[in-house]
Amino acid sequence: MPHPCLSCGACCAQYRVAFHWMESDEASEGGVPQALTQQLDPHRLCMQGTYSDPIRCVALDARIGEYSRCTIHPNRPSVCREVDASWEYGQASPQCDRARAAHGLAPLTLADWRWRDGADNNDNHPDDSGNSPSSPPDTPVAA
Repeated sequence: MPHPCLSCGACCAQYRVAFHWMESDEASEGGVPQALTQQLDPHRLCMQGTYSDPIRCVALDARIGEYSRCTIHPNRPSVCREVDASWEYGQASPQCDRARAAHGLAPLTLADWRWRDGADNNDNHPDDSGNSPSSPPDTPVAA
């Protein structure tokens, strides 16, 4: 099971993405590609497509609720980096929940993060394609 954001994309098609102009690649190496932004005010840029109706970030490659990827992920704005998916870090994210609801998607739950849990092979169905090392012996090995 992949990261839930890879089958969502709702936040990128719901919110304006505004950030300080110093985050652009014209001001900072590895920054947000200036060509994908528009001026919002003297100090802020926003991602093209996020200050429009309907909202959809120009860097989003997605069918909302099916697949999603950010085409500039390593260079995305700080505001994008700060958006947490619900329950990714043990708590709900109202921002994530609102975006998902606006696109007819159910909110994420703790169960959506189960794939990150350690190997849970006690049900005779390994989650690692059978590549687990053998179980340790029941008796301690002398040093």
